[in-house]
Amino acid sequence: MAAIKNSVGIWAFQEMPTRFLAAGYHPEFRDLDMVERTKRVVEGCGDLVDGFEYHYPGEINEETAPKIVAALGDGHDVYCIASGLHTDSRHAKGAFTNPDPRVRRNAVALSKAAVDLAAALGAHFIIWPGIEGYNYPFQCDYQEVWGWFLAGLGEVVSYAAEKEVTVLLEHKNSEPAMKVLMRNLGMALWVINKLGQSGIDVSRLKLNLDWQHLIMNGEHLAEYAALIAGEGLLGHQHANSGWGLFDDDNIVGATYFMSTLEMARILQELGYGSGGERVGFDLFPYTEDPYQAVRQSVLQWEFIWEIAAKIDSDALAAARLAKDALGGYRAVYAALGLDKSFEARAIAQRRTNGT
Repeated sequence: MAAIKNSVGIWAFQEMPTRFLAAGYHPEFRDLDMVERTKRVVEGCGDLVDGFEYHYPGEINEETAPKIVAALGDGHDVYCIASGLHTDSRHAKGAFTNPDPRVRRNAVALSKAAVDLAAALGAHFIIWPGIEGYNYPFQCDYQEVWGWFLAGLGEVVSYAAEKEVTVLLEHKNSEPAMKVLMRNLGMALWVINKLGQSGIDVSRLKLNLDWQHLIMNGEHLAEYAALIAGEGLLGHQHANSGWGLFDDDNIVGATYFMSTLEMARILQELGYGSGGERVGFDLFPYTEDPYQAVRQSVLQWEFIWEIAAKIDSDALAAARLAKDALGGYRAVYAALGLDKSFEARAIAQRRTNGT
């Protein structure tokens, strides 16, 4: 099966700051503007990457967009523009949910400007409302902040529908707000439903599944992808992995290998990609070479994608029909190389060791 098209978040190529080292582990990126950074990224891993994703307005804006597009060259595009509201110090207490109505209005205006740029570039618009939430009990009026959030989000979604821009909602349980409002998939679906009930055009509103965000919540990748696809809401993927406790944004397949393999299989069965969908890579290589991290992540994902395609469809279907876990794993491990010849070798080796 042919590899699915991809995109990579340009934020994988930055200083990589942490709260313990604000200057970051990659000072070589400090003095590079986004145009030069884009050129170097294309040179370093553009042979494996189809498109890139940028936050607005910090990583891409109206002034820099033409230069960035030129730097991408033929064969690469800006696939997604992501909201950068969480990177603005004015939004420490929220953007759409800020107690200052002037800040809320400006956040909506910034988001509409991002939609305009996405429309001009033929890109999608990701809204990851990580700054919309709270850090302490007793900090806010929950009904009030949820009302502000839905109002601001609804205005942007409605505007994007008019501009024919697909909006991709992405949930996360925490960071930078310790309790993000839209912190699980159920809440994300509730948000879409609530906006639709209020008369907002949600026909171009879909979900972006960040795999590590799901893993952090105990949300099984393949199951949720299948359910969301059934609702016509599976819009994009942010592929990565991690230990499950924090948003590590490690390379694909480093952990949760079986879950990732099943995700690949489910996406194939769903025909994901046939409508232009892509798998985006959301990586944060703190101490690794970012070019090599992106390359390794893409290669490991495409290797997993090929393995998933090799799983015997009839054997897997029979196992699923009977809810036969062992039968399912026999089909999966056969694709990995655990076949009758391996079983024979294993038995023969044990007999040899026994003598």
